[in-house]
Parts: sequence; C-alpha cells; structure tokens
Amino acid sequence: MDDRFAERRADVPAAEPAPPPALADLLRQVARGDERAFEDVYGQVSPSVFGLVRRVLRDPAQSEEVAQEVLVEVWRSACRYDPDRGSAHAWVLTLAHRRAVDRVRSEQAGTDREARAAAAEATTPYDEVAEEATDRLERERVRRCLESLTELQRQSVKLAYYGGYTYRDVARLLTVPLGTVKTRMRDGLIRLRDCLGVEW
Repeated sequence: MDDRFAERRADVPAAEPAPPPALADLLRQVARGDERAFEDVYGQVSPSVFGLVRRVLRDPAQSEEVAQEVLVEVWRSACRYDPDRGSAHAWVLTLAHRRAVDRVRSEQAGTDREARAAAAEATTPYDEVAEEATDRLERERVRRCLESLTELQRQSVKLAYYGGYTYRDVARLLTVPLGTVKTRMRDGLIRLRDCLGVEW
C-alpha cells in the first residue's frame, strides 16, 4: 500500500514555482515602505539598471555608484510611479537613464571648469612677463633720466631715494654743505620730473 502510494505520488508532476510578482505590484508595496518587496524589485531591475548606466558612463566604478543611486531613488520615489504612463520597468530605466546623463553632464562641467582654470593659469606667465617687461622699461627710463643729471645731483638722489639717507647724511657722505645738497636735490628732482613726464 505504501509502495503504491509512493508510486502514485511520483507520477504527480511537481508544482511549478510561482512566477515572480509583477514589478508594478512590487512598486506599490515599496511605496508603502515594504522592504521585502524592495528586495524583489532590486533583484528584478538591478541587472538592467547597471547595464543601461554602464552603456552611458562606460566607467565600471562610476556605473556601480550611479546604479546604486538609482535604486535608492526607486526606494524613495516608488509612490510616484504611475502605471497609466508606462510599464514599471520602463519607469525604472527612465530614472536610470536620467541619473546617468546627469552624471555625464556633471563630469563634463567639471572638466570644463578645470580647462578654464588651466587656461587662466596659462595666461598668468604671460601677465608676469608683460609686467616684468614694463618694469624693465620703467627702470631703463629712470636710469636714462638719472644720467641726464649732474654728478652731484645724481649722487644725492641715489643716496636719498635708493639708499634711504637723510639730506644731512647725504651732505656728510658727499662732504658738501647741507644747503648745497638740498638745492641740488631740488634741481635734480625737477629735471627728473620733466624727463619722466610725470607730475609730483
């Protein structure tokens, strides 16, 4: 009896596994905060989400990161899925595509910022060269104008303005009266002003 019963049970076909729940139904459950339903959603959509993101980004590490961001967004925004506007799978892939494109744009914006910064830095040496050339020309003009002064005027101006000496110190160093130094300095500065074409 037991053997016949066992044989009869062996003849009964095994029940087929139940089909996975529809993604739209799972999203409705996720919208209510059902974590178990989200695990099922994750299992159903994560391969296609990663594949789509990888095609857009190409970089595997960034693709994994963005795919995770998409699945977090699915968890947070499942309540926004509207079955009248398309399939649940298409909705998830739309989120994935948008997120991947946003990352590409963000990366491009970063690259553009770096390029602008590099270009700005590249112009700095030119600015420094231009400034140095201008300074050199100014120094040359001053040198030429100093050469147009008398020896005593030139020495007095150099000691006072380049050496930082007082008029009294200049007079002592040049062994000339203080009044003479003051007069020579005044005359020398007037000549320098006229030569350089500046107003003091």
